Amino acid sequence: MNRRAFISGALAVLAAPLAAKAQPARVYRIGVILQGGPYLGAVDGLRKGLAEMGFEEGKQFILHVRDGSGDLKVVEQAAGDLEREHVDLIYSLGTRVTLVVKRATKTVPIVFNAGNDPVSGGLVESFRKPGRRLTGTFSRSAELTGKRLELLKEMVPRLRRVVTFYNPTNLTTQLGVKIARDAARRLKVELVEHRVGSVEELQAGLRALRAAEADAYCALPDGMVISQTALIIDTARAKKLATMFIEQESVAQGGLASYGVSYFAIGQLSARYVHQILLGVNPGDLPIEQFDRLYFVINLKTARALGLTIPPSLLQRADQVIDP
Repeated sequence: MNRRAFISGALAVLAAPLAAKAQPARVYRIGVILQGGPYLGAVDGLRKGLAEMGFEEGKQFILHVRDGSGDLKVVEQAAGDLEREHVDLIYSLGTRVTLVVKRATKTVPIVFNAGNDPVSGGLVESFRKPGRRLTGTFSRSAELTGKRLELLKEMVPRLRRVVTFYNPTNLTTQLGVKIARDAARRLKVELVEHRVGSVEELQAGLRALRAAEADAYCALPDGMVISQTALIIDTARAKKLATMFIEQESVAQGGLASYGVSYFAIGQLSARYVHQILLGVNPGDLPIEQFDRLYFVINLKTARALGLTIPPSLLQRADQVIDP
């Protein structure tokens, strides 16, 4: 199926009622469920997008943000609580988070961003007609894992070992791991894998990580691990490891580089779905849209701290170079 084919139609469906800029007669309550860390950038993007629709926070809408901090049991409890509190809609970030939110609720509409194909992931019935009460956007973060390793090798020419942490039960991550292994073999680097099943195991693994164990860290699409990005950056800084992340927001926090999405931009796009559903559109009638805007970002301050000289050709290819 050509997923691009329906995007123009999706945009038309979303954009058509926007010209009227209808003002709601009441204050809408929007639940937001995420895993924390860089995902919080989507909340700011959602605010910005809704403001562009004429919705003023505090007057036309209120956000009820619930941070699971990498724990899906917290996500499940938050989803049930928000539905019992009669929020008008839930916005969820991440495939596994959205699956939990879907199972934990019965009637509340859900707008999501997924990190992989939402049809094969069991979120919706089809791209063109999602059906029932879910719709949203998705990206293909796992498929970019090989490119991230290639960029990392260009920035660190002597790269020999790359460490990564992931939950082996995450289906999206499983794809990322396979691609990472293939890319590592091609680039002649060793992929040092640490399997973790909880935030506590991840934290223990980071504490036990030896500086000589790897030259760099490369992120995989795993919401639990992404929620602990600040700790990963601090650990990498202390152990002098180069870092490659998925999302733009992590580089602003001190990561060396990222190739992938901007959660702020995803939240801004998602606001169009939220806006339409709050004004009465059936979520099952809004086609799923693939978010395919990618950002290659480099932090030169971090590079200098690591003693790295980023090739000018690589800097020219970057969408953003942070040099505070």
